[in-house]
This record gives sequence, C-alpha cells and structure tokens, in this order.
Amino acid sequence: MKLIKILKFGGAAVITVIIFVLYSNLSVYLSGRSGVYTVADSPKADAAIVLGARVYQSGALSPVLADRLDTGIQLYKEGKVKKLLLTGDHGQTTYDEVNNMRLYALGQGVPEEDIFMDHAGFSTYESMYRARDVFQVKTAVIVTQEFHLPRALYIARALGLKASGVRADKREYIGEDYLRFRELLANTKAAAQLAVHDRPAYLGPEIPIWGDGRATKDKI
Repeated sequence: MKLIKILKFGGAAVITVIIFVLYSNLSVYLSGRSGVYTVADSPKADAAIVLGARVYQSGALSPVLADRLDTGIQLYKEGKVKKLLLTGDHGQTTYDEVNNMRLYALGQGVPEEDIFMDHAGFSTYESMYRARDVFQVKTAVIVTQEFHLPRALYIARALGLKASGVRADKREYIGEDYLRFRELLANTKAAAQLAVHDRPAYLGPEIPIWGDGRATKDKI
C-alpha cells in the first residue's frame, strides 16, 4: 500500500513537471513571436539591450556576440535607439564580456557616453530585471539571435518593459542545434523565476539610461 502511494505521488509529480515545461514553452512562444523587426523597421526606443555571449581569452568576441554588437550598433547609427546597454558576465577578473563589447562598439564609432555596461548581466533574466530597476529602461529593442529572442522578449515584457526585438542572425553558428534545445530548459527556468519573483544576485544604485554611459566604466 505504501509503495502504491509513493508511485502515485511520483507519477503526479512527473505529470506536474511535464505540464509546467509545456506551459512555460508555450508561454514563451506566444509572447516572443510578436514584435520582432528588422533594423530598418524597428520602432524607436530608449536603448538597444545587447545580450552578452562568449568572449575568447584573447578578448575577441565570438561570432554570436559580434553579430549582436553589429546589429545593436546599426540600430544606434540609424537613430532607432539613443543608447546601447551592453549586458553580460563580468563576475570574475579573468572573464569580462562587457568591457570587450564596449571596446568593440567604440571601435565602430559609438561615443562612449552612449555606451552603458551592465557588469552583472549573468543571465537573460538578470539582464532584463537590471535594465528595468538599475538602468530605468522603459522602452527597449532587444538584440540577440532568433533562437534566444523569444525568451528574452517574454522575460522583458513580463517584467514590464515595452520591448521589441531585432534578430542578429548573420550566419550559421556552430552548436546552434544544441543552443535551440537548451532553450527548452531555459524557458522553463525563466517561467519559474517570474513565478517566484526571483531577484538578481546584484542590483545596486540606479544608473538612468538617459544619463552618461561613462558612469558604468570600471576601467580607463
């Protein structure tokens, strides 16, 4: 009798998990499929939120990240956004996405006062939360690849940002099939974080996006 109860409980738990996984992925799909534009027809916004990705030990950007930066810079140069918010992982002195992103944008002619760095954008969820609460972003164009964009838009909108998206796909990427599969699990995690009102590891003082991006510099 006890074994039967355990099996029933285990079965119910598995079914609950499956339902939540399906629900979260459907929610991401329905929310993230709308409001996606090209650079040319993108609506204007406070900032382009350029989401971080791998940076090599040499400081060179991975193809995924370089394409995101090129797209964000194009949005800036065409007057679609006033600022760039470069958000990524700078949690260790030996690994720094955002300063390398900044150097890349400077090299493409973006003025340093219009480049904001979020050093604690350790995840898409944290990046959107901090964009809202630390950088006071109200309207945003989110720049990332097509496989990632639905989740980013879903999180941003659930957190109250008026967000549109622009795909940064400029080529085929190594491991893209794996990245798409990983999104299934990441979508579920995002839905859980939103459900429990998870807080980022770090918040800190407000740095309004309409100010001077040099306030985010930690290096000369």
